[in-house]
Amino acid sequence: MKLKFIEEKIFNVLMIVATLIVFGFFASIVWTIVKTGLPSLSWEMISQLPGGGFYLGKEGGILNAIMGSLMIVLASALLGLLISIPIVFYINVYLKKKSKLAYFTRLSFDVLFGIPSIVYGAFAFTIMIALGLKTSLLGGIIVITLLIIPIFVRSMDEVAKSVPSDLLDAAYSLGATKLEACKVVLRQIAPGIATATLLSVGKAIGDAAAVMFTAGFTDNIPTSLDQPAATLPLSVFFQLSSPIPEVRERAYAAALVLTLIVLVLSIVGRIITNRFSKNKLI
Repeated sequence: MKLKFIEEKIFNVLMIVATLIVFGFFASIVWTIVKTGLPSLSWEMISQLPGGGFYLGKEGGILNAIMGSLMIVLASALLGLLISIPIVFYINVYLKKKSKLAYFTRLSFDVLFGIPSIVYGAFAFTIMIALGLKTSLLGGIIVITLLIIPIFVRSMDEVAKSVPSDLLDAAYSLGATKLEACKVVLRQIAPGIATATLLSVGKAIGDAAAVMFTAGFTDNIPTSLDQPAATLPLSVFFQLSSPIPEVRERAYAAALVLTLIVLVLSIVGRIITNRFSKNKLI
């Protein structure tokens, strides 16, 4: 008994140390971004387009990158949901739990989940060349949608698998069709959908490798799908590459804006998740 007590104490200490290490890294990153970027952050920077020589330290802002990121991420999240939800319903309602097709489908999405984003970008870029498309807002939306679909599917699937089979059996016993049973599952996985959306948006809005090949970069806000679109990660990358100290400080300000956007989206996602959780059927 004494040995088990000692082991428990050791593992408690290890867990606390691991938690403090992770929190320390998080605090260090946030502090560096805030300390370096906050002095350079201004209303003009987030409300204006880049002027001539912006990346050489002259006037202008990053409104183009903010709007480009939001356009790509919001459109990709909506498109990803429309594609992912039917897949989750199919493998959890229409297929048997021990179906080989369901197993291989989950395995495929697990593999896709682990593929680096730059591979998605290169793949999408190859397809765009074959189709004669140029870097554009549409290209960025497509590659980010492909990137986040595995996140959507696997996150929602884990929640859907936890739905009691008795709930579906009860629906079938009342004469419900499989399509009507999907409505029952949808109500149960609503918090999972909100969480998956949060994870996907956080992943998508901070990705630079994929959109570098497909969305391109511009100093203007795109007004159509065939125009190139700037993104915040690429804006940060370009400014950090500058030899001018003032421009590098602006990069940290852009990173701070990106962090604040993710924070706001996270808070909204938590609120939505809590609301759905309170209204579950069970």
